[in-house]
Amino acid sequence: MFCFQCEQTDRTGSSPGCSGTRGNCGKTQPTADLQDLLVHAVKGIAQYASRARALGAADDDAARFVLFAMFTTLTNVNFTPTRFVALLREAKAVRDRVRDRYEEAARARGQQPETLTGPATWKAQPDLDGLLRQAAEVGVRSGLDVVGADVVGLRALCLYGMKGVCAYAHHATVLGLRDQKVYAEVEDILSFLADDPTDPDELLSRATRVGMLNLDVMRLLDAANTGSYGSPEPTAVRTTPVVGKAILVSGHDLKDLAVLLEQTAGTGINVYTHGEMLPAHAYPALRAHPHLVGNYGGAWHEQQHEFARFPGPILMTSNCIIEPHLSYRHRIFTTGPVGWAGVRHLTEDFEPVIQAAKAMPGFTTTEPEKVVTVGFARDAVLSVVDRIVEAVRSGAVRHFFLVGGCDGPTPGRDYYGEFAENVPQDSLVLTLGCAKYRFNHKDFGDIGGIPRLLDLGQCNDTYSAITIALRLAEEFGCGVNELPMTLVLSWMEQKAIAVLLTLLALGIRNIHLGPELPGFLTPSLAARIVDQFGLRTTGEATTDVARALERQ
Repeated sequence: MFCFQCEQTDRTGSSPGCSGTRGNCGKTQPTADLQDLLVHAVKGIAQYASRARALGAADDDAARFVLFAMFTTLTNVNFTPTRFVALLREAKAVRDRVRDRYEEAARARGQQPETLTGPATWKAQPDLDGLLRQAAEVGVRSGLDVVGADVVGLRALCLYGMKGVCAYAHHATVLGLRDQKVYAEVEDILSFLADDPTDPDELLSRATRVGMLNLDVMRLLDAANTGSYGSPEPTAVRTTPVVGKAILVSGHDLKDLAVLLEQTAGTGINVYTHGEMLPAHAYPALRAHPHLVGNYGGAWHEQQHEFARFPGPILMTSNCIIEPHLSYRHRIFTTGPVGWAGVRHLTEDFEPVIQAAKAMPGFTTTEPEKVVTVGFARDAVLSVVDRIVEAVRSGAVRHFFLVGGCDGPTPGRDYYGEFAENVPQDSLVLTLGCAKYRFNHKDFGDIGGIPRLLDLGQCNDTYSAITIALRLAEEFGCGVNELPMTLVLSWMEQKAIAVLLTLLALGIRNIHLGPELPGFLTPSLAARIVDQFGLRTTGEATTDVARALERQ
């Protein structure tokens, strides 16, 4: 195996990358290799699907399979080799069906079907050993000796951004919002990558297209979430337990949480959120369930000791799972794209989770109440935009700092807590993603009734942050880069790469990114991106705050 797609990448060797028999995220060599092969197979589907769609023979079921399959290859999503073997078999069947649709459509128009090469010609081997041999030929560093590390790095930038795009699009799809323009662009970009492009300028240009595609997808996801559950509203969320039977829900998928809440209604079981599920409390339709009682624990990387202490079952709905300890392996369940060998996987029938909750003690006492406030999404913030604009013009609000992204276990992430705590009292801190757990328990106070800490939601809610920034720029009659605003982002995996590409594609400059740059960016690539897009690496928190204010 070789993998350098996330911030957990091993950096102890001569070049960044996890290799050997196990990655730092916990995935084994067979899992990592089968994921690489699945991406290869998906590119083959895209080669035919993009051509079929151009001829009016689109296969939207195939497009949705592409989204789901790519999602399973994100960091900390699925660690089950058998699931990938099954997905590879399905990918072969989907590819053959789309190929036949394309060829039939071409002939119906009097055209000779193209003879495609590369992933389009992949033939699944009949056994695991054969699949693993194939995987060895199609890893992310394929062609390194010929095209060089910069080209490989740019291909990875596009590919990993596309993984994030597909994950966000899948979240929207399960809520019923589907966009054929999104499907078409996903197929087109993956087909482009299937041809092993070598032009650095073309690859970098395509990366900005990935970013603009992600903006469309995040807009779609925002509409899916708010259309299903209402616009988030500022909400105080309990972070201490109450007496009673309990289920913990982690990940990102709001639909799974909604289904569980419906199935547990009237059972006497309390439901708690964890990690990126915290913002779910702000959605009116979800908050309407009285047994959604609070949030338990913090960011995803704390789950092993938090899940071990939780006195009930756990449902993991999307990316963020790490190896379950034996202490709770028998009571953790997965759903959607998530998987771990030996852990029971469910599909919208959560009765096994409910029965497990009934069999366990739950919380035996109610602890003194503590709360954090969430729900400052775009509608909530823009409803008071006049007050915010006036506060800036009067000098009451000096600067906006967006401090967010993915948290993680690696050293250097205390930076984000230190940064937020060093923001001056006349400035606002906006946050989204699980990086907020570094500081969201602190009392930041307010400025003229405007809370200084505004939690915009999940990483899935990045569209809210972008919308707020664009509206503020409109109100002040300037570009986003002229706003008194600094973006300080913590990246971990591929959704964060998609978001970063969106910000760069929108021309937003002087973004602070850390705690380290992605391992797939060579020094020369990093220098080019820093120069072209004004990207900055995080340094020392107090110094970075001071410099941001100096640039105002």
